[in-house]
Amino acid sequence: MSLLFEHPLNERIRNYLKLEHLFQQLNVSSNIDIKTSYTSFFNALFAIIDTLERNDIRGDLIKELEKLEQHLVVWSQAPNIDTSRLEHNLQQTIKLLCDLRKPQQLWLCYKDDKFLTSIKQRFAMQGGTCAFDLPQLHFWLNQNTEHIEDELNHWMSMFNAISQSLYLTLKFIRLRGEFTTIETDSGFFQGNGENLSLLRIKTPKDSELYPTVSGNKFRYSIRFVSPCAESGRKYIKQPINFELSKC
Repeated sequence: MSLLFEHPLNERIRNYLKLEHLFQQLNVSSNIDIKTSYTSFFNALFAIIDTLERNDIRGDLIKELEKLEQHLVVWSQAPNIDTSRLEHNLQQTIKLLCDLRKPQQLWLCYKDDKFLTSIKQRFAMQGGTCAFDLPQLHFWLNQNTEHIEDELNHWMSMFNAISQSLYLTLKFIRLRGEFTTIETDSGFFQGNGENLSLLRIKTPKDSELYPTVSGNKFRYSIRFVSPCAESGRKYIKQPINFELSKC
C-alpha cells in the first residue's frame, strides 16, 4: 500500500487540481444527509463558482481538448490500438468541446437563482450560516427530501461540461507519466521540470514521512520530512526510496 501525492508545476494545473478537489467535495457531501453536510456542499459550490469567475478555465479546457482530439486521431492509426476505447474517448472529447464552446455556460445561471445569491455572502463569514442569520437556509433544509435532492442535482448539473472536461483532461495528463523507483541518499531529490506539468509521488503508507515539493517549468525539488511534535516537521536525512511519475 502507498500514499499518492500530486504537485502541479504551473498555475493551470494548480487550478485543475483545486477544482477536481472541490468537485469531489461537492459529490461526496451531496450523498450525505444535507442537514449535516450542507456547509461542505455550499462551501464547495461557491468556491467552484469563484474559481470559474476568476480564471478562464473554460478557455484552457477547450485548448486541452482540442489537443487531445488531435492526438486521439493520430493514435487511431497506431497498430494494436484498442479502437473501441479510443473511439469512446474521441466521441466524449468532441461532445465536451461542443458543450464548452456554447456561448452561454450553464453554471452562470446561478446568478439567476435568488436562493443561492441570497446565502452566498454569508458562507464567506465565520459562523455566518446560523439559523438566525440565514433563516431562508434553515427553511430550505427542512423541505421535503425529494425537493432538496432535485435542487442539489440541478445545481450540480450546471457544472457537468466543466467537471467532465476536467476529469478527462486530468486523466490523460496523468497517463503521460509512468511510475519509476527513485533512490535518494539524504531524503532529497531534484530534476528538470522542462515540458512537465505534474509530479506524482508515491510513498509507503506505513512510512513516517511525506514529500514537500517546490518547482516550476524549469526545475523542481522534492524534500522528504516527517512529523515532529516539537517543530511540526523535521527533514529526513537518511536514504529513502519512493516512486515518481513525471507528467
